[in-house]
Amino acid sequence: MEFKDYYQTLGLAKTASGKEIKQAYRKLARKLHPDVNPGDKAAESRFKEINEAYEVLGDPEKRKKYDELGANWRQYEQAQQAGQSPFGDIRWNPGTGQPGGYRTINEDELRDMFDGENPFSDFFQAFFGGGGHTGGRRARTSRTSKTRAGRDIEEEIDLSLEEAMQGAMRRLAVKQEGHTRTVDVRIPAGVNDGSRVRVPGEGEHGAAGGRAGDLYLRVRLRTDPRFERRGRDLHTQVSIPLTTAVLGGEAEVPTVGDRPLRLKIPPTTQNGQVFRLKGHGMPAVGKPAERGDLYATVNVSLPRQLTEEQRRHYEELAKLD
Repeated sequence: MEFKDYYQTLGLAKTASGKEIKQAYRKLARKLHPDVNPGDKAAESRFKEINEAYEVLGDPEKRKKYDELGANWRQYEQAQQAGQSPFGDIRWNPGTGQPGGYRTINEDELRDMFDGENPFSDFFQAFFGGGGHTGGRRARTSRTSKTRAGRDIEEEIDLSLEEAMQGAMRRLAVKQEGHTRTVDVRIPAGVNDGSRVRVPGEGEHGAAGGRAGDLYLRVRLRTDPRFERRGRDLHTQVSIPLTTAVLGGEAEVPTVGDRPLRLKIPPTTQNGQVFRLKGHGMPAVGKPAERGDLYATVNVSLPRQLTEEQRRHYEELAKLD
């Protein structure tokens, strides 16, 4: 049996603190979760590995046993050949919730996530799962193998910039096996072009009691001629007359879905100068209070025709230069 280096799996030294272990697991879990990497078998495999590693290293008692095991691995190999384990039969207990909403996923959840496949390595089962014992876990594997999880469904959805700014409700028709059902979906504020919105359990229904798949909506954001979006920031153009640029004044700045803003233009504003309007950009998904900024670029409009009086004034100005 191959020894599993759980510290290496999480990219940590053996002296890592409990806080460092938790942080490493959180970072990798966000990156490798199946919802973020649908259909990526390599990511699935790594997700199982980090979950298993944190199940052990995140529990002080299990970590202590594991560290003892690592120091005496050769001794174990010899004892295993004699049909014994020098560390006894360490029963696995499903992970408990961790602060901040991150936790290891228990065996039942992982089996459901990966269609009944055994989520833990032989190494883990031998030391933290009761080894070769039969019974409830194996029986569940047999039952799960007769079920089939429903497939995920992916659809595209078009949104305006205003809908992306404020969020939107959409009623969708989902077809499956000749039947059509309606699903009401809430699109969160702040989504971007290419974002995927997951609707749990609204995909294809599973067979023989298997879990339903998920519905994924791929966002296609329609262009708005007034704005360019860069992350959560918005950029727009503002035209002002030459007199306002020279003497100062106010200009009207468009916004998404709201009334225009009044921007104070200081004297001698240059063509192409950029003004930042803090907090008038796009919201962060799930955090509506966190908004980007709106940047207004000034375009100074020059007169196309001059009256005789205007020409005289410009000529007088030219003499001052």
